[in-house]
Amino acid sequence: MSTAKYLEKLEQFGTAVIRNFSIIAHIDHGKSTLADRLLEMTGTINTRTKNEQFLDRLQVERERGITVKAQTATLFYTLDGVTYLLNLIDTPGHVDFSYEVSRSLAACQSAVLLVDAAQGVQAQTMANFYHAFEQDLTIIPVINKIDMAAADPERVAIEMKNIFDIDRSDIILASAKASINLDQVIAEIIKRTPKPTGDLTKPFRALLFDSWFDEYQGIVCLIEVIDGHVTKGDKVTSANTGETYEILNIGIMHPDPVQTKGLYTGQVGFIICGMKTVREARIGDTFHHYRQPVEALPGFKPARAMVFAGIYPVETTEFDLLRDAIEKLTLNDPSVSVEKETSVALGFGFRCGFLGLLHMDVFRQRLEQEYNVTIIATSPTVLYQIDLTDGTKLNIENPSHFPEIQRIAEIREPMVHATIICPTTYLGNMMQLCQEHRGEQKNMRYIDENRVILEYSLPLNEIVTDFYDHLKSRSAGYASFDYEESGYQASELVKMNILLNGKPVDALSVIVHRDHALSVGRQLTQKLKEVIHRQMFEVAIQAAIGAKIIARESVSALRKNVTAKCYGGDITRKRKLLEKQKEGKKRMKQVGNVEVPQEAFLTILKK
Repeated sequence: MSTAKYLEKLEQFGTAVIRNFSIIAHIDHGKSTLADRLLEMTGTINTRTKNEQFLDRLQVERERGITVKAQTATLFYTLDGVTYLLNLIDTPGHVDFSYEVSRSLAACQSAVLLVDAAQGVQAQTMANFYHAFEQDLTIIPVINKIDMAAADPERVAIEMKNIFDIDRSDIILASAKASINLDQVIAEIIKRTPKPTGDLTKPFRALLFDSWFDEYQGIVCLIEVIDGHVTKGDKVTSANTGETYEILNIGIMHPDPVQTKGLYTGQVGFIICGMKTVREARIGDTFHHYRQPVEALPGFKPARAMVFAGIYPVETTEFDLLRDAIEKLTLNDPSVSVEKETSVALGFGFRCGFLGLLHMDVFRQRLEQEYNVTIIATSPTVLYQIDLTDGTKLNIENPSHFPEIQRIAEIREPMVHATIICPTTYLGNMMQLCQEHRGEQKNMRYIDENRVILEYSLPLNEIVTDFYDHLKSRSAGYASFDYEESGYQASELVKMNILLNGKPVDALSVIVHRDHALSVGRQLTQKLKEVIHRQMFEVAIQAAIGAKIIARESVSALRKNVTAKCYGGDITRKRKLLEKQKEGKKRMKQVGNVEVPQEAFLTILKK
C-alpha cells in the first residue's frame, strides 16, 4: 500500500499499531542524523537527495549544527506483515531548550536514549534521561557512532549501567551515519514502546504540546489525540480559555504538513482553527468537542525566563522594524517574554526574558538573519528578590531599576544545581573554576577510574556570561555541563555603574558580588578603554558603586598639532595656542556625547 493510501485510511490505524516516541541525547550525539535515517528507511523522504539535518529547518540550526526546536514526523513502517504508524519527535540537546524536551515527551510513550560511543554519558544525557524517567516513559538505550575510530561501546555500556542501571543486554549498538543496525533500532522501538492508552469510543480529548505561526495559515497547533477523534469542520473548545473554534484544516506532519480527513486516538498531528495569536494556543491546553466537556489534562509548568537582556535597534529610526520582527519571532517562540523599555543611552527598545544564554544568542541571530535587523543586546542579568527597609518586596532584573543601597534590607539571588561530567585529569581545573564563581560543592562521584561527576550549587548570575566558555577551555572541550534552578539565597550584591565623563550609561550597569566588585570594575574599565574609539576630547571611564569610584581608565583625545605653523619665535606663542586648544577640549568634553560602539556592550556581555 502506498503512503497516499495510508493517509486516506488513517482511521484504520488504531492504538494497537501506533507508536509515539522521541529521540533524546546530549548535544551533538547524533539525534538529527538518526532521525534522517529513520525518515529514509520508512520511505518518508527520498534517499537520493542529500538529507542532512532534514528536520532542522532553521538557518541557525544548520549553521550551528544544533537542534533548537523539537520537530515531529509521522512515519509508516511494515514489520512482520503489520504496518505501524510511528510518530517521531526529534528534540533539542542543549540545556537551554530542556523545556522543549519535557513538552515533547508528554506526547510520547517511549524515548530513544542516544549516547555517543566515543564521548559516553554527558551531563545533558543525564538530564534528559531523568526528564523521561519522571514521565514514566519506556527507555530504549542506543549507543551511536560505533563505527568511529575512538568508539568504545563496552566502556559506555558500563557507564550506562553505573549511572542509569541499564542492562547491557537492553542496549542496541548502532551507527546512524553508516546505517549500522538501524533495522534493529526501529524493530525495538516497535516492540518496546507501549501503545497509547486512549479509547476511540470516548469523547474527543487532545493535548496541545506545540504551536507555531505560519505566514499564510496563521497559528498551527500540534496535538496528541488522547481519546476519541476529530475531523475537519468540527467545533472544538479550549478547556483553558473557554474559546470555541472551527477546525479549518487538519493533518499530520509527513514530514511536511499533509491534509487528512481527521485524527484518531493516539495519533499526533496538526489543526488550524483561525486563532489570531499564539497566546490563545497555550501549551499544555486540553481541547474537546463543543459542549462536550472532559476532564482537563495536567498540562505543563509555564516556561520561566532565567536570563534577561535589553534589545535595542542600532539606529533609533529602526524601532518599528525591530518591534515587528520581535512580534513575528515570538509567535514562533512563545517561551520569550517581551516588554517595552526606554534607556537614556540607547533610546526605545525591549526587555526580553530567555531560557538561557544560548537561547538569547539564537534569538539575536534569528532577528539579524531572518528579519535583517541590526541590534544592540545589553549585558544579560537574572531576576533578583529584594526586601526594602520599609517592608516592600521587589523583583528586579534590570540593573537600572536597582534601589539605593541604603534602602535595601536583603537581596536574594537565584541559585542553580549544576552537574559537571569530566575526565579525572581536569578535576582540579573544574573545582577551581566553580570556586572562582562562588560555587559550593554538594557531591562528587566517580563513574569509572577515568571520569567523575561533580555537583555544585552555583549562583545563576555567575554562569550566564562566560562560565561555559571557561569550562570548555579548561577541560580541553571534554567537560559537559547541565543545571536546574534550585531556589533563592541571600547574598551581598551591589550595583556597579559605568560612567563615561561622569555620566552613567545605564545599559552598561551590572550587578556584582561585593567581594568581586573591585576586580570586575578594573577588568571592565580596561576592556572598555580598548573598544571605545578616541574622540576629539578625553573620555574618562569610571566604575562606581554609589558615589564611590573603584576603578578608572582614560581614553586620550585626538589632537591636532596647532603649533605646526609656528616657526621659531617666542615660546609664549606656542603656549598660548596650546592653552587655547586645552580650553576648547574642556568645553567640548562638557557638551560632547561619547560614541559607544556595539563592542562595548559585547565587552560587558563577556565579562
